[in-house]
Amino acid sequence: MPQQSRHLFPFAAFSAAYFAHIGFFNPYLPLWLKGLGMDIFAISLLTSVQAATRLFAPYVWGAVSDHTGERVKLLRVGASVALLTSFGLFFDFGRWWLAAVLLVMFTHTSSMMSLSEAAMAHLVASGGAFDARRYGRVRLWGSTGFLVMVFLAGAWFEHFGMASFPAWTVLTLGAVMLSVWCLPDLKEEAHPQALRLAVWPVLRQRSVQWLFASIFFHVLSHMGIYVFFSLYLDSLGYSKTLIGLLWAASVLAEIGWFFSQSRWLGHLSLTGWLLLCGATTVLRMGLTASSAAVLPLLVLAQLLHAITFAAHHSVCTALLSHHFPGRLRGRGQALYTVIGYGFPGVLGGLAGGALSARYGLGSVFMATLATSLIATGCAFKVWRLKHPAAPIIRA
Repeated sequence: MPQQSRHLFPFAAFSAAYFAHIGFFNPYLPLWLKGLGMDIFAISLLTSVQAATRLFAPYVWGAVSDHTGERVKLLRVGASVALLTSFGLFFDFGRWWLAAVLLVMFTHTSSMMSLSEAAMAHLVASGGAFDARRYGRVRLWGSTGFLVMVFLAGAWFEHFGMASFPAWTVLTLGAVMLSVWCLPDLKEEAHPQALRLAVWPVLRQRSVQWLFASIFFHVLSHMGIYVFFSLYLDSLGYSKTLIGLLWAASVLAEIGWFFSQSRWLGHLSLTGWLLLCGATTVLRMGLTASSAAVLPLLVLAQLLHAITFAAHHSVCTALLSHHFPGRLRGRGQALYTVIGYGFPGVLGGLAGGALSARYGLGSVFMATLATSLIATGCAFKVWRLKHPAAPIIRA
């Protein structure tokens, strides 16, 4: 087996461990905070800490990794500090203590995927181009880890309550730390001048500006799902087990996409897929806002995750690999995290908390419907700049 393929196995294991952690932490953190007696606005503030760290941490970690070439060692440092910090969740010293613990923990985990994808970028390339099949085979293990954990955690918390949430955090971050120490120590050539290689010429390109605008509004639309979906379903009377199953349905669709994406990506241009992802998000948010009480329609909305998240993520990764090659790779992936998940996460968490406190949780998903329309408009601009006269569907 080629050496590149052997090196992909540890990255698949890391992806599984990391998303297993995310698969229990993100869906159930709001419910744990609710169990601690916090109101909806306090919950939205604390869940926004993760997004706040994405405003600065990924770019700093990415810049250092571009400068040193030590992406894997930086992953090991981040995983170790995050694990040690997570023990602070066992102590009840008030909201400020909890906010500080989450801040330190998320500062060291929020850049893990951008560092990992930058580290394995050359391993998922074929002839210098993005290889959708190879990337999908790695990324689907992350989705599988998420799926297994969101289901197990939902069933566990349904039967035993939320008190064991800190223990789950420690155990899953322990698995993350173990997996990063199993990664091949693939030190890239150090680039002492890398920080002087500016990203501004790339960011001044209109297609890149519209790409990041579409990413911003697209992910902002999904913040209603990431932060408020569990609370929304809980308010509608869904059990924690069923909430877990609905999360699992979306991840099953995601796995199906990553496994088979090489069959589908060729039917549209990358920018055409970006536009389709935006339009599908409009449908998904519309169904979630209007029909969450109708289980079959809610399941359909969750299954659209295959396009609204999985396809969108693969397309964005490929487009960013094109626009930010070589020494810009770490910062390009970091900008994706900052602009795509940092700013939208903070804005979505705070604005969603304010909206839900005043108008109810359903209003959050009406807002995400509006932002998904804006994202689709931005994606159309990206597609039109790339194909000023061509149809979306290739002949």
